[in-house]
Amino acid sequence: MSDAKPSPAPNASAGPMNGAAAANAESIAENIRAAILEHRLAPGAKLTEAQLCEVFDVKRGPVRQALAQLANERLVDLEPNRGAFVASPSLQEVHEVFEMRRIIELAVVERIGKGHGTRRLKSISTTIGRERRAFENHDFSAWIRLSGEFHTELAALTGNTVLCDCLSGLVARSTLISALYESLGKSSCSFEDHEAILAALDAGDAAKAADLMAQHLRDVELKMLERPARGAVDLKEVFSRPGEREKAFGA
Repeated sequence: MSDAKPSPAPNASAGPMNGAAAANAESIAENIRAAILEHRLAPGAKLTEAQLCEVFDVKRGPVRQALAQLANERLVDLEPNRGAFVASPSLQEVHEVFEMRRIIELAVVERIGKGHGTRRLKSISTTIGRERRAFENHDFSAWIRLSGEFHTELAALTGNTVLCDCLSGLVARSTLISALYESLGKSSCSFEDHEAILAALDAGDAAKAADLMAQHLRDVELKMLERPARGAVDLKEVFSRPGEREKAFGA
């Protein structure tokens, strides 16, 4: 992985850098998190404090707080005398993450099948539509992000906030894993699978939806291990084009 070499950019206090005020720790963490989860920062990429201070127009304090927050989320590794790096999950972690996802997401499907959130399935259909458009428009960053949102938004229909928090962390780890093991511009999470799962839920066939979800997660896990990772991009490229990924979706 090559070290990032950013040039100065406006701050990110209101989303991607756009404005003169210095970014706070939370907004810095959110921008770095989004870059990781959209595969704009690869596993192993070095997150140099001085470079991040320049990019976000802040002193070291907020940057260190942001990196500590991301380390707690296991998206960043903090190594003594070496600094901060985007985390690089092991093969064992791949299996452990997907084992937990299968347990949680089959419970999600079962709960929705019992009537929890079925009236709000239309919102999930909208997310899948955006996911499909991102793929068709070759907007790979948005496609990767939206493929994860299908799973977290489906879980949100259960109304169980603890379950949602657990799954959000696992989906974030899965996205990081896919950045490590997949080629750039690829996603193992199929929107066609998502459509089939949603159709089964909408038809009231919880058993079929559970089978489809289990197979989907098995396929995702296996596909992630088929390809080597690509190299990292630098922070200048990562943070220099605010908002372009959202234009197609009216965000």
